[in-house]
Amino acid sequence: MSTAIEFEGVHKSFGQNAALVDAFFSAKWGEVHALLGENGAGKSTLMNIACGLYAPDKGTVKIDGETVIIDGPQSASGLGVGMIHQHFKLVENMTVLENIVLAHGTGSWRKSLQTVREQILNISDEIGFNIDPDALVNTLSVSEQQRTEIIKVLIGGAKILILDEPTAVLTDEESSGLLNQLQRFAKQGKCIILITHKLREVFSHATRVTVMRGGKTVDTGKAPIDLTPKQLSQLMVGEAPEITHITHSPPGEIVLELSKVAANRDNGLPALDNFDLKLCAGQVFGLAGVGGNGQTELAEILMGVRSMNSGEFHLNGKKLAKPSTKQLRGLGITCVPAERYVYGLAGDLSVMENCVITHLKSGQFGNFSWTNKRAIYKATRQAISKNEIHGAEPRTRARLLSGGNAQKLVLARELSGNAKVLLAHSPTRGLDVRACTAVHEALRESAQKGTAVLLLSEDLDEIFAISDRIGVINNGKIVGVFDAPADRREIGHLMVSNN
Repeated sequence: MSTAIEFEGVHKSFGQNAALVDAFFSAKWGEVHALLGENGAGKSTLMNIACGLYAPDKGTVKIDGETVIIDGPQSASGLGVGMIHQHFKLVENMTVLENIVLAHGTGSWRKSLQTVREQILNISDEIGFNIDPDALVNTLSVSEQQRTEIIKVLIGGAKILILDEPTAVLTDEESSGLLNQLQRFAKQGKCIILITHKLREVFSHATRVTVMRGGKTVDTGKAPIDLTPKQLSQLMVGEAPEITHITHSPPGEIVLELSKVAANRDNGLPALDNFDLKLCAGQVFGLAGVGGNGQTELAEILMGVRSMNSGEFHLNGKKLAKPSTKQLRGLGITCVPAERYVYGLAGDLSVMENCVITHLKSGQFGNFSWTNKRAIYKATRQAISKNEIHGAEPRTRARLLSGGNAQKLVLARELSGNAKVLLAHSPTRGLDVRACTAVHEALRESAQKGTAVLLLSEDLDEIFAISDRIGVINNGKIVGVFDAPADRREIGHLMVSNN
């Protein structure tokens, strides 16, 4: 089999953050090539270069052995590259037909509709997809929307198909059907690149595998049959780096307990299943796992923005039936959310307004009819100084802060009260080294003051750096709990096994 697509010495940075460092990759015609790695390893960035969404800062891309410059999605499509993204690129209030015409129509709208309708029906019949061209996208199931995306790239002439976590939101039956179809595409001479975390899919359907870690390619071109699941998981997570020694705290009383919790994703599929968790005062509990295994839904339950289907929620020894955001915050749960500009800050409000907004009810700064702006200003100045929130003045709009300083503002607010539980969800995502260190020190300091800290992170280095206990979440369940220091290989294996 000849080489379909190849990357040599590819570098890509976003600001000061390097996403790819001298990365290389090669996939052949007629194969399903699995691309593995932890979240943030660089897999999607590399493939986004292939489909024209990003341009490499340095390096070479070859298709069919010829060096090419892919300067946009149309250029990629013209070279036969099509990508089905994890988050579909469809207009929901338009039909399947209209979406595909929007992407690939030529000539008049009416003529394009006729031509593309025939193409949809022909391809659907050829590959066994049952898709109604006139169905509105917002009436389709997730698997039907994914089929629509696949038909769209095939009509665009794609011979190199890249799929980013294609089975993440599919049932087992739907996943099996899709993967079998991808194998059939490969046997027809196409090149299939499968970005996945699921080792089961690698061993059942992939011809070869490449592993990335930290923006670099660490292993490539081996057949899955020549590797074991433990070897693959070790390649993905690597060896533990040397970290500064921390004094691990003994567990205090149980502050928060979840028992047999079940909850669904937005699409109705299970997110948490028979989930148990205990958080103790004075400890950082790090919950490790590949993204998409229920962490977001767990965080939303603890924030009071998602309901449990079943299970029990105990906080400070009190059973809560349907905990709301107001009730949870009143009982001492504070939160550093993953989406700081969605759940953590009001971007158009000032730093001082964001700094005190959760404390107004306490009466510290007045009441609902009158606020002590002088006290608010003074408290904000102290928070800016103490937490080294650079570029901030009390009246600065929060959206003007850098990512690291915005995160420091959220931390300053959430740690300024008497928190019983602190939820920190991916607290250092997108931050530089110095900002990461500041966040980690703040979380450890909070635990030392008696707070039960829950750290949800896809970064194993972060989990190992500051956790007193480490749990592993896989398919919506806790599959292992360890006292720190723990065995990185065992945790890495639990993160991806039977996933």
